[in-house]
Amino acid sequence: MTKLFGTNGIRGVINQDMNGVLAMGIGSAWGTYLKKTITRPRIAIGTDARLSNSMLKSAVAAGMLSTGCDMTDIGLVPTPTLQYTVKEKNYDSGVIITASHNPPQFNGIKGVASDGTEFSKDTEEAIEALYFSQQYTRASSDVGTYTTWDGAIDLYIKGVLSTVDVARIKKQRFHVVLDCGNGVGGLVTPLLLKTLGCTVTPLYCELDGTFPGRNSEPTPENLATLIKTVPEADASFGIAQDGDADRAIFVDEKGTYIWGDKSLALAGKYITRKKKGDVVVTSVTTSTCFEDVIKANNGHVIYTKVGSPIVARTMMEHHAVFGGEENGGLIFPELQYCRDSAMTCTKILEILANEKRPLSALIEEIPRYEMHKMKMPCPNEKKERVMNLLAEQMKGNSDVVNIDRTDGVKLFTKDGWVLMRPSGTEPIFRVYVETKNTQDTQRLAATYKDIVERLIQRV
Repeated sequence: MTKLFGTNGIRGVINQDMNGVLAMGIGSAWGTYLKKTITRPRIAIGTDARLSNSMLKSAVAAGMLSTGCDMTDIGLVPTPTLQYTVKEKNYDSGVIITASHNPPQFNGIKGVASDGTEFSKDTEEAIEALYFSQQYTRASSDVGTYTTWDGAIDLYIKGVLSTVDVARIKKQRFHVVLDCGNGVGGLVTPLLLKTLGCTVTPLYCELDGTFPGRNSEPTPENLATLIKTVPEADASFGIAQDGDADRAIFVDEKGTYIWGDKSLALAGKYITRKKKGDVVVTSVTTSTCFEDVIKANNGHVIYTKVGSPIVARTMMEHHAVFGGEENGGLIFPELQYCRDSAMTCTKILEILANEKRPLSALIEEIPRYEMHKMKMPCPNEKKERVMNLLAEQMKGNSDVVNIDRTDGVKLFTKDGWVLMRPSGTEPIFRVYVETKNTQDTQRLAATYKDIVERLIQRV
């Protein structure tokens, strides 16, 4: 059976593999799934700023309405805002139309459970099975109702502010350069920062689904303007968000790009110090620097497969105090179990307000490792065969101390580690390499990039 759901929902190129027929079918299957246990399901739906958002929203909604589900359209909102709304307003499910950081020709459909978490794999597989069987429940005269509500952003901002010491942050009068990448974060984060007493220098905060300011992925090469502007404006630091504003990347006051594992480690360090230890959760792609700072505070790290829904559900299972991934997606359970860029910005502000030191000084205290990330094209139909061959080939590798199969193939060597895994959202294979120095990292990166590319060509 063809897989529709990847690591984070269903994504594809508009009017090719992501079209209105697919969206209506998914809506019908989704509604049918909910109707098995709920007489009259209530569903919240929202979108990011992509040009195809109305097309997909209308199609998904039509499918759901046809099964007898009631829909509430909360408009243009960040993904975490939709998730918070579902949880706080007691909806039975939520839909966010987004392709996150992917280019503008992509869009997607992501599912949210009643507690605000992203759908579990079991739920996604059940909806997929209904979609392919087309055994949909169809209402007769009692089709669902469609209403709108414009209070989601206010509800969400109040929730975020309730988790931090607002007065302490305001007292510091931070100056923040904010780069929303023309994404939907522009509706929330500028207002949130101003409420916290910050002076905001905006970059690309106007919504535009073509992403004219920069590519949506907040990588160093895409953030040249932010990196240049922060020191020129004498700002406290800079923030960059992705298209649906569930991830945040930081630039320090000197204009230095801060990788997501560093901000993850910084937040984890201060949370576990305050909690005097406790459990935190992250995926296998995260740098060793995270575990170093957590262990220093007598905390314990649980590693999971890649994917924020997996991290979030593991956090819930183990009552973790913090979690997230190395891509800037941090999860703060005191608000909700999902990646949340606005919460991340707010918590970093609180850390800086408490420490009264610049961001560069706090990051300097995080242990240093050299990580290199690569990706290479790999057709989806080849991924499983490549993984099986990799696992078999690595068993005889004399340089390998240990092999971890939590997600993909993670090799621990005397110099560091190498992780090779297929992407769950794109037709690519990813390779991560980490050691203590640049020379070893480059050597391992060249070696294992070649191994993976040869296997992709071979199968």
